[in-house]
Amino acid sequence: MKQVVYVASPDSQQIHAWQLADDGALTLLQTVDVPGQVQPMAISPDQRHLYVGVRPAFGVVSYRIAQDGTLEEVGMAPLPGSPTHISTDLQGRFLFAASYSFNCVSVSPIGSDGIVTAPIHQVDDLQGCHSANIDPTNQKLLVPCLKEDRIRIFDLSQEGELNAHRPDAIAAVTGAGPRHMAFHPNQRFAYCINELNSTVDVLQINEAGEYATVQMLNAMPQDFTDTRWAADIHITPCGRYLYSSDRTASLLSIFSVSEDGSVLSLLAHHKTEAQPRGFNIDHSGRYVITVGQKSDQIEVASINADNGSLTTLGRYPVGKGPMWVSIVAFE
Repeated sequence: MKQVVYVASPDSQQIHAWQLADDGALTLLQTVDVPGQVQPMAISPDQRHLYVGVRPAFGVVSYRIAQDGTLEEVGMAPLPGSPTHISTDLQGRFLFAASYSFNCVSVSPIGSDGIVTAPIHQVDDLQGCHSANIDPTNQKLLVPCLKEDRIRIFDLSQEGELNAHRPDAIAAVTGAGPRHMAFHPNQRFAYCINELNSTVDVLQINEAGEYATVQMLNAMPQDFTDTRWAADIHITPCGRYLYSSDRTASLLSIFSVSEDGSVLSLLAHHKTEAQPRGFNIDHSGRYVITVGQKSDQIEVASINADNGSLTTLGRYPVGKGPMWVSIVAFE
């Protein structure tokens, strides 16, 4: 399996494309100058396009991914607010853009050519919405709203319209600040990282597709007394290990996941790049790639299959203020 890692660096307005070798080494393939401060990224389900959100002229840029992993810009479309997080539905028909500062989520069609077009639908008054996450049925969109301490739930129509689901939200603990989400491979559990108290909520999905919180777990070391500032969360493809990041402590928290996905156990912490706003796990489940917003570096760490622990393999210089990692796989 061939893999390419894309890193977005907004302060230098660049995307760096890196070849990921089987042994975890990175080789720079391409540096792309982006028309704006590039922040969130998403890869199309068919692995053929990379979408990136930019500011201050709010928009999404579509890039075609060549067989060698290099990028070619093929389109740009407007967005109604500064993009904080972007994602697609599971069929690659729609792109969702969450805007924290503009309190909205928009829906943009993706053409048969893989290019994102202008939004056709927008939901407002989502206070501090931080991400937009399609659920395993491809019929619901979950939007963590940090300032509301809840995850809003919307039904997605075939035409790309979002309507409030009933019930319309999952409540978090007051002051938690829900931010990003990950789904277990068995599609029966989801996990949400809470920015303000650095906890992880475990959400069970019942047979009717409804969500209920079944566990909340502290992600930080017991002796941590500084300001909590959690950021990102990802699960390995096998579903055995979950990782989250905290920017103040510059660490990754390592959790084991029970076989059915219902219970997390905090195993350890891994010191990583300074202010790790973004990281990701490769498609083989062997490596964690983390970027430091304050170090301007990438760290590649190997995952111990027996206990989930991380071992740093290498560090690489990248653009300024890197904050997002996306990984494409070629068979």
